[in-house]
Amino acid sequence: RKSCKTHLSNTELHRLVATAVGLDCESVFSRCCSRWRMTVDGVPQCVDLNSVSELGPNLRYTRKSSGANLTYLKGFTCRAEAWTNFSELETVFTHSGHQNSIARFVQAHWKDDWYFSHQCLNGCNPLLLRQTHILPSNLSVTANMLRIFLPKGSSLQRELQEGRIYLLDYKVLDGVPANVVNGKQMYLSALLFLLRLNQQSQLVPIAIQLQQNPGPQNPVFLPSDPGSDWLLAMICVRASDFQCHQLVLHYLRTHVIGELCCVATLRQLPDLHPLHQLLMPHVKTSLQINLQARTSLLAADGVFNKAMGSGLKTLPVLLSRASAKTTYWSLCIPDDLKDRGLDNLPQSYYAQDALKVWDALHSFVVSWVNVYYSRDDDVQLDSELQHWITDINTHGFTHNSGFPQSFNTKAEVSKFVTMIIFSCSALHSAVNFSQLDFALWMPNCPVATLRPPPQVKGGVTEDDILSFLPDVNSTCRVLMTLEMLSQPAHDSVPLCNYNEAIFADGAHRRLVEEVQAQIAAISKDIVERNSRLELPYPYLCPSHIENSVAI
Repeated sequence: RKSCKTHLSNTELHRLVATAVGLDCESVFSRCCSRWRMTVDGVPQCVDLNSVSELGPNLRYTRKSSGANLTYLKGFTCRAEAWTNFSELETVFTHSGHQNSIARFVQAHWKDDWYFSHQCLNGCNPLLLRQTHILPSNLSVTANMLRIFLPKGSSLQRELQEGRIYLLDYKVLDGVPANVVNGKQMYLSALLFLLRLNQQSQLVPIAIQLQQNPGPQNPVFLPSDPGSDWLLAMICVRASDFQCHQLVLHYLRTHVIGELCCVATLRQLPDLHPLHQLLMPHVKTSLQINLQARTSLLAADGVFNKAMGSGLKTLPVLLSRASAKTTYWSLCIPDDLKDRGLDNLPQSYYAQDALKVWDALHSFVVSWVNVYYSRDDDVQLDSELQHWITDINTHGFTHNSGFPQSFNTKAEVSKFVTMIIFSCSALHSAVNFSQLDFALWMPNCPVATLRPPPQVKGGVTEDDILSFLPDVNSTCRVLMTLEMLSQPAHDSVPLCNYNEAIFADGAHRRLVEEVQAQIAAISKDIVERNSRLELPYPYLCPSHIENSVAI
């Protein structure tokens, strides 16, 4: 690593060069001043700043959205009480969601088994489902128990061997301290959810176990159980998924990764470095939005602590556990989808669209890297590039995560840079701009349950279901937050659109035009496909994807 003296000397040299060619020196100045801060042990570190005002002008931005009309929902935030009945919930939903066609579809079908499973592939959290060939030892299902859900002549062992069984395991929630809201203890279920791919290539649910440790007080719930039992088990799945979506997938895998790579870029790559120039339009907004999140949403008075199942005591535990399980290949879309057995499912629209967008971005990055690096040796000899990946490893996912420790080839650099750009643009679009659609009908995405998971079957009636759901003010505070986070901006920068001068010059301009043509073709294909679907999947249509994490 460069010594402080050498680092400052090089910074001054870059400042002089930048000034001579008329470039702004903001990023050089920021690199000189940027320091790391550990907020949670085991979680990637963040920038050592306390407020947005400490950012330089080139690292700040304004976002002009149409604004959400929150007046109606605000009227419910003083009601620290349970919902009276489902009709009251429906009244709030009708007022807030009458213009949202996807939310209306969710409200109409949230109890349907096929749609319950469909959300695992194409909902706001399509990143946890995986194919399994061996059942977890702590899942108390038996072949006889599941026989009625399998085709005639098949068996559970055969279904496993042939790759038709899928699993959602929320072990990361096991034992985490759930929040207390309105003086009431909330509950998070570390459940296991088993699904099967049927002959029509549809996923269908076949079993839910609500706790990790098997035993007589931890029954396996089945679709054939009485309706109230099965519905409550489904609600517990959706509540657990909501926690993992918000913190593990949304915050950690887009916001945190963007900030990690932005700080390392400012510290290690001069503003004249080609990868600094390519990456900054995709990562620089992460600093401001994350500073704002840490002082608002994630603070003591924020919506997580005041309304959700994951409060201030939950956040560090859950983020640390999730960070310890994050791997490099899980962040690289082709590797991740293949590893989870989702790369060839005809009804996984997230997977199909993600692969197309990844391939377009990867082609763009490969061409960019080829402009500057003729051979793999050039990569190995780029000391600033090597310091950059070292900084990311030192302050990022420090366990055995599979992140490259150094770069030896152009291909390695191209894949890593593609991962960053995809995470900060397409992935953020998929997990952020979808969340209101699926959560507006609250029973589909409750922030937690207000009663512990049932320990016996047959003890719950339909009237009891409401007592498991969050209070009125918790519900409406969360919906207000999701309304604001889901608002498109009038001044947003679409994917692979660049305002920086470097992208309008010569070879760079040709590369930008090529990738823009590719993603325009992808957009056209997705729009055409969605026109044939009863429930479209629009979140990875490139025309809807923003260039960075800006909300």
